[in-house]
Amino acid sequence: MRDFSKVKRIVIKIGTNILTKNGGMDGGYVRRVARQINSLLKAGRQVIIISSGAIGMGAGQLEMRGKVTNTKMRQACAAIGQPLLMAEYRKSFARYGVTVAQVLLTAQVLNNRRTYLNLRNSIETLLKLAVVPILNENDSVSTDEIGSAFGDNDKLSALVASKIDADLLILLSDIDALYDKDPRKFADALAIPAVFEITADIIRNAGGKGSMHGTGGMKTKIEAAKIASNAGFRIVLADGRLKNIIGRIIAGDEIGTVFMPKRKLSNRSRWILNSRPAGTINIDDGAMRAVKDRKSLLPSGVVSVEGTFEPGAVVMLNDNAMAVTNLGSTQLKSLAGKHSSEIRKILGPEHRDVIAIPEDIVIIDS
Repeated sequence: MRDFSKVKRIVIKIGTNILTKNGGMDGGYVRRVARQINSLLKAGRQVIIISSGAIGMGAGQLEMRGKVTNTKMRQACAAIGQPLLMAEYRKSFARYGVTVAQVLLTAQVLNNRRTYLNLRNSIETLLKLAVVPILNENDSVSTDEIGSAFGDNDKLSALVASKIDADLLILLSDIDALYDKDPRKFADALAIPAVFEITADIIRNAGGKGSMHGTGGMKTKIEAAKIASNAGFRIVLADGRLKNIIGRIIAGDEIGTVFMPKRKLSNRSRWILNSRPAGTINIDDGAMRAVKDRKSLLPSGVVSVEGTFEPGAVVMLNDNAMAVTNLGSTQLKSLAGKHSSEIRKILGPEHRDVIAIPEDIVIIDS
């Protein structure tokens, strides 16, 4: 479970509470992180950082007191805080001759197949150059309320780890482990050293959101673990303030909680599964049995269509699967329940006679 000797590519997510101190960036902590990551690089490993803290840094710079809840103000704080955050990372890693790169993401980048591949290629190039990419959600230009695009940086870190084929995700947080019940309420709560399946009890006990400037909490870490369970990599959740925490995790110390994966889907299947669906195609029981048996989805099995989407969009199939559709919502509504041979008669000879092929359908693992 904790043998990480063959781990090559590591994503490290650093939470707001352990990055900041007294309303500002904790430079000493960042320097300690840089030292530990430099040791990993020297050992031939690749590291990607998912960094929180921009909003907290900006709020501290403006000497704001209390939680910043207004979306526009959070965007402003992120815009102020992000360059401060990167300046500290650059200064700390420069002590070891390591170059860092800033990558800001929106949900649209990961949901669109072309831009996702461009991002993947960019990160691959940076890693080959021994550069440490530092990623964050682009809060200052987010069109959604901040935190809603990815949920928070826990989920973002799992999505990134999944999409770049990482071997390990380390969540450094002020939450030191997963417990069998809320340790803030129950003195007899016990830490769980390993999780093999995300059960209903685990989800129910996860609790709410996190810190003043962060959006995380145990619930978002469970969401990250669910993404990892389909991507074949392990997650370690641990107290980020422990001395030499990254090195100790890699050495296999029994620290925090390790979440084990259930299956490893292909990269394309993971992209489909982790994309935001543009709509829903409701299909009958026979069609659902067919797609679960690795057969194509045909128009004859379509009952109804929800939402507006174009060909090539990722959609839900009932609540049981996700797929890339060859046909848009308007086309599907005109073909629902019809035989495949009627597609070309209605839409023209250039159209395919299936909605989705098996390679573009992913069953949701409950």
